[in-house]
Amino acid sequence: MSLGTKLKIGITRFLGTNCDEDVRKWLQSLSADTTYLWFEDQFDVNHYDMIVLPGGFSHGDYLRCGAMAAQTPVMKSVKEFAKKDKPILGICNGFQILCEAGLLPGALLRNKELRFKDQWVQLQVNNNQNPFAKKTEVGQTLKLPIAHGDGNYYADSETLKKLKDNNQIWLTYKDNNPNGALMDIAGITNEKHNICALMPHPERALYEWMGSCDGAFLL
Repeated sequence: MSLGTKLKIGITRFLGTNCDEDVRKWLQSLSADTTYLWFEDQFDVNHYDMIVLPGGFSHGDYLRCGAMAAQTPVMKSVKEFAKKDKPILGICNGFQILCEAGLLPGALLRNKELRFKDQWVQLQVNNNQNPFAKKTEVGQTLKLPIAHGDGNYYADSETLKKLKDNNQIWLTYKDNNPNGALMDIAGITNEKHNICALMPHPERALYEWMGSCDGAFLL
């Protein structure tokens, strides 16, 4: 796999982030130049082509998942980066952080059954008009793993209608909704489609020996 032109990608790191190294290896397998971005530091947004917020339990998931991480210095730079319409990807806890930071609408609540879910899920691609979905087709099914306790996507009815009307619903759970997310939402984008997030972990599904290689379709 190769990205062609070598991209410079920043990977955020918070206290409790635990998927950072998996994400780094995934991106490096695509010949990307990766740099860790520590939560206490700000960065020059002109130095990077893309930012990825990996999964984990930032700051122990205290208050709300992602709430404390959203207030850190590095997120000030991420918000500045977002204003330049550059690509940002949030995975699992990264999705939660982007919502808490106001960069994506809605929130991730406790799973409907109030249990941590660690399983494989079938997803449907509803929109491929974003930087991380160009290799997929609308209607395509992807098999990816989830591992979260707070993946229940929630938004008010007006926001849900807006997401649908603006084609911002990226991925939905197919056949079985594991967490009670409204409209079966597993991933969304902002209106400009440059800020994207999903609850499943594509970095854990790159090769057949992992259980699926469908994560390779993303990015």
